[in-house]
Amino acid sequence: MNLAAECLLAFAVLMAWIVTLAFLRLRTPFERLHAVTFFNIVTGGAVTAAVIASDGFTQRTFKCLLIWVAMVGASALLSHATARALHLRGGERL
Repeated sequence: MNLAAECLLAFAVLMAWIVTLAFLRLRTPFERLHAVTFFNIVTGGAVTAAVIASDGFTQRTFKCLLIWVAMVGASALLSHATARALHLRGGERL
């Protein structure tokens, strides 16, 4: 594995720790939802970039890129649905 891929994976691990600390520190469920969405997008992108840096552009990296794009779309939909459910149930008091 090359240095760029290792740095990107280390960045993903660092972001996981930062988001974990932010999740514990944030007060409302809406703020915590933002932290989880940030984690999904940034760490998934970093891992995908590490695969591209490691292998170059191959069929496998193209599949990883498509999986990350699908995950970003699903993450946005799930975050919206969760926030709407929290709003309807009065989640600001939680």
